[in-house]
Amino acid sequence: MTQEQQNPQETDRSRLVLAAKARSPGEAAKLLAEYPAALIAEVLQDLPPALTQDVLAELPGGLVDGIVHAAPEQTVAQWRTNQQFPQGSIGRMMEPVRAVFRPQMSVRETIEQLRPLVRTAFITYGYIIDESGRLLGIVTMRDLLFADDGAPLESIMLRNAFALTPDLQLADAMKLVLDRHYPVYPVCDGEGRLLGLVRGQTMFAEQAFEITAQVGSMVGVEKEERLATPLKSSFRFRHPWLQINLLTAFVAGAVVAIFQDTVDRLVILALFLPVLAGQSGNTGCQALAVTLRGMTLGELKAGTERALVIKEASLGALNGAFTGLVAALGMFIVASYQGNPNALMLSIVVWVALVGSCVASGVCGALVPLTLKRFGFDPATASSIFLTTATDVVSMGLLLGLAAMLI
Repeated sequence: MTQEQQNPQETDRSRLVLAAKARSPGEAAKLLAEYPAALIAEVLQDLPPALTQDVLAELPGGLVDGIVHAAPEQTVAQWRTNQQFPQGSIGRMMEPVRAVFRPQMSVRETIEQLRPLVRTAFITYGYIIDESGRLLGIVTMRDLLFADDGAPLESIMLRNAFALTPDLQLADAMKLVLDRHYPVYPVCDGEGRLLGLVRGQTMFAEQAFEITAQVGSMVGVEKEERLATPLKSSFRFRHPWLQINLLTAFVAGAVVAIFQDTVDRLVILALFLPVLAGQSGNTGCQALAVTLRGMTLGELKAGTERALVIKEASLGALNGAFTGLVAALGMFIVASYQGNPNALMLSIVVWVALVGSCVASGVCGALVPLTLKRFGFDPATASSIFLTTATDVVSMGLLLGLAAMLI
């Protein structure tokens, strides 16, 4: 008899945990809603706390009541505590604190209380609190192992322990723990009362998802979309952004239409339109990536935005000047081969247009996420769509406009 046949309920639980982690909260809730409340309660206890809160919010109220009735009292209390805090905050990721002790307890008493706890929970530290619940310090398993049996915890505990606050956003918390690398962090309120704990692994996993989601957000892929997302949901997430991208493409097409006579007269310009659009687009994407990285890591301080824009404009000018020489040489060779009498002027137009478009794309790459953030939007949301439109319009407009005026 296989292990799966011996314990089918445990197998269902493990399978559902993996399936829920691979889905968005709404899809995970839809999947779990088909099972008994008791099994859902067990699955939710194995999910990351933040995901558990999102799934509970998506489930029907009657089913949630059944889940709450089936779950352990301490777990339900922690769920209710976590619900008080906004999405993306440390408070949503808290787990209940199980190893809580008083400072007067001896090492022997503490170890006796730990024995049953370690059978059901993964204990890393012991937390020492006073009568009002304020965190006084922590004690490590190593210190308990080597201390005298009769020694009080207050004599071996580590005082002034580093703690996070529940309303702290994940991105801000990551900056605080960047050089600490503790496995677990206590979470305390403004008065120092211990509310819960958050594991470093949970924080890093959530941050890793946020970083991977940024890549998709820049091109209109929602954070909720995963590999297991159904076709209909993926279509609903992506299609609106593609319609917006189509509208912005019409704007770039309108620029070409304005200079239709110039294109008809100088067909050779059509060969270099994608060259300018691609080069300026890459320049803008570089600026965008650096700006988003600075925002994520907290390197972009208030008042430094102007310096960032100037730097990206300068880099655009330098890169455009040197790549423009190659593009101008290419135009001169092609135009001369075709016997065009304006070969030299065309190459000058290409050089100036490429420098100008690279400067503009560098500025846009910095300004697009800064502008989105100022208006309260996610800086990574569809940034690439807006940036591509700006760089296409500027590069094509410069090339065709200069050619219309000078040739």
